[in-house]
Amino acid sequence: MAHHRSVSKGARLNGISQSAASQQIQDLEKELGTPLFDRRTRPLTVTPAGKLFVEYCRDVLRRRDEFQASLDRLNKEVTGTVRLAAIYSVGLSEMADIEARFGARFPDAELQISYLRPERVYDAVERDEADLGLVSYAESSRDVVALPWRNEEMVVAVAPAHRLAGRETVAPSALDGELFIGFDDDLPIQDHIERYFRDHKVSVETTLRFDNLQMIKEAVAHDAGISIMPRRVMNDDIAQGRLLALRLNPPELYRPVRIVHRRRKVFNEVTAGLLALLQEETSHAAA
Repeated sequence: MAHHRSVSKGARLNGISQSAASQQIQDLEKELGTPLFDRRTRPLTVTPAGKLFVEYCRDVLRRRDEFQASLDRLNKEVTGTVRLAAIYSVGLSEMADIEARFGARFPDAELQISYLRPERVYDAVERDEADLGLVSYAESSRDVVALPWRNEEMVVAVAPAHRLAGRETVAPSALDGELFIGFDDDLPIQDHIERYFRDHKVSVETTLRFDNLQMIKEAVAHDAGISIMPRRVMNDDIAQGRLLALRLNPPELYRPVRIVHRRRKVFNEVTAGLLALLQEETSHAAA
């Protein structure tokens, strides 16, 4: 509730009614002898006492995590569950490979994967609903640490019948005036693509936008326009002859995908194992 400055939203996220949440806050304030929220403002403002209480609660949760991690280390087998939140465009085939490698290395542990929009990945990590996240263009902040994972080459996706289909590479100027299938405006990948177009004085006619990479690929496959996307998410489509990937040259375009976790997060053995597995791919990519 303090994080969202809203009793109703906090109640909903915790699976209780707003009236029950309000009563719990009132009982707690009565027990402490001081208000935790300033109810005269909208949205709610956390009082100095409330901020102090939140920090102590976070410390208790951190100590709980440390205790659980210590218990895990007493067990020779790596067991338990790790929760990974990933943006949709990481790709199902990519995640299937990660799941297979994780299962082979930690057969007694469970990997739970959820696919979310970028802002929801951050929310899940900050609220400890996910232990690790995979998100593009991430930067470290006061609450979140961003670690390198991989830089994905972005390519021009076209249908086999498109006029550019015979090329292996295209200069940015060759895209001028093309019908374009884009990502939703509020997604970082779209901002990056549009900045690339501006930098190279390219003007395209955006006819469709999606927040779902699969929908973009379908639209391109039906020759509704071209798009720009990570090369590795097109592997199956290229093998099936549905799409072609044209490299941008010069210059090339890359999308950085990073691993994020909550700052001061205490990793148990299974979470540390998944992080190490992901970072192995980082070291291979850099080699």
